[in-house]
Amino acid sequence: MRLYLAALSLFATALSGHAQQPIVAIPITEPVTAAESVCLIDATTGQVIYEKNADQKRAVASTQKLMTAILVAEAGNLDEKIAVKHTDGQVPPRNIWITQGSYYTRKKLLEVMLVRSYNDVTKCLARDHSGSSDQFATAMRAKATALGMTNSHFLNPHGLTVEGQYSTARDMAVLARVAWANPTIRQFVGTKQTTFTYHGGKTVKVDNSNELLKRYPECVGMKTGYTQAAGRCLVGAATRGNKTVIAVLLGSTEEAIWDDAESALRWGLDR
Repeated sequence: MRLYLAALSLFATALSGHAQQPIVAIPITEPVTAAESVCLIDATTGQVIYEKNADQKRAVASTQKLMTAILVAEAGNLDEKIAVKHTDGQVPPRNIWITQGSYYTRKKLLEVMLVRSYNDVTKCLARDHSGSSDQFATAMRAKATALGMTNSHFLNPHGLTVEGQYSTARDMAVLARVAWANPTIRQFVGTKQTTFTYHGGKTVKVDNSNELLKRYPECVGMKTGYTQAAGRCLVGAATRGNKTVIAVLLGSTEEAIWDDAESALRWGLDR
């Protein structure tokens, strides 16, 4: 997809003295994306700028970690250290390998979950919040209802495929706008790189999985996602001056996701 700007065609006055032709406005071309579902909104007003199959129920992969982040951030006490339990465990395909008996602040776990989408960290946060992943999923569904996400049904905190779990591009745009309004989440989703220090003292660098942060200067976050069932998914945000737009792209491809997201965000900011 490429962004086309509105142009004005002027016709020169003929040498014969004929009157000048009127100015013709060429309309702005809407974005074209490989994603199956798209919803582009103004982050301040919530106005939908562009949509494509926005109410189609789909798997949304790790983009639903934005819901996990909202519940954890709103519960507070982020500087408190919590213990990793054996029930947290590793959840393929992506883990940072926290182990039973280690302690980390909720804030640090929340940060690395949003930056790199670690599933063991996500499961730990969910269990700490609600007692278990299943109970946390109940809290996710209750929050979705409260936010008016009428076409979403969450069954786990991390977004890995399970029958009966789904959302839509429109609902995810609602969720993303709420996440963006939270200062802690807003900071973490825009973090390009952070460090994680294990309980034993080893430190590793954690790079953001959102490639748009590296290639598109106006990008300020938010969350990537991928499963075979969901395809490539991205919730992206971009800011220019006082304007921020959020684009949700679901069911895209590895080849198209970054170009499509950048083009959609640029198009939204140009409106």
